Amino acid sequence: MVIAIDGPGGVGKSTVSRRVAAALGVPHFDTGSTYRVTGLVALRSGADLNDPQAVLTAIGTPRIDIEDGVVMVDGEDVTEAIRSGPIAAAASTVATHPEVRRRIVAWQRSWVDHHGGNAVVEGRDIGTVVFPDAPLKIYLTARPEVRAERRSGDSEAAGKSTAEIATELAARDHTDSTRKASPLRPAEDAVIIDTSDLSIDAVVQQILDLADGIG
Repeated sequence: MVIAIDGPGGVGKSTVSRRVAAALGVPHFDTGSTYRVTGLVALRSGADLNDPQAVLTAIGTPRIDIEDGVVMVDGEDVTEAIRSGPIAAAASTVATHPEVRRRIVAWQRSWVDHHGGNAVVEGRDIGTVVFPDAPLKIYLTARPEVRAERRSGDSEAAGKSTAEIATELAARDHTDSTRKASPLRPAEDAVIIDTSDLSIDAVVQQILDLADGIG
């Protein structure tokens, strides 16, 4: 079974997804890493990030592997490297290209198939595009100030004020929700959970209860 967990940044998506996957004994897949590593590879190759064909050519050469949260490019561990601010910006740019998204979505589906078809998959279009038939779709949200405060502890937010982080999150939300290809939005049948005033444990338990109900 695929559990799709979507939502913008700073809502606790990664932590919740990892814990749900661990509780269920299934793989966890952060699809954001596929866009980040695409941005990294494209930048390193010197490709024009605004040229979708150049980006596709760049990612067609190296061997990219993602397993247990570790991202490898031709044997090099880039898990930390893809968390930098410039790579996050590059990921946002390449993610706007429909041609690139189609390639990456196919990759994401293949990853889940390779892992037996059972996984907790997090992202921004999992329930709407990648796995629209997932039996359980969750959309996490939170108040802007809560999201900014949570993100302040991330490595890519180092040295930034909460106000700066809030502005960046708002800009990313606008980009993601207004793009023509796979805009950020809840699936029609998604369960929406506002995590603003909930503990991680409470959110995880709510999702596990929903999963148990599907059984």
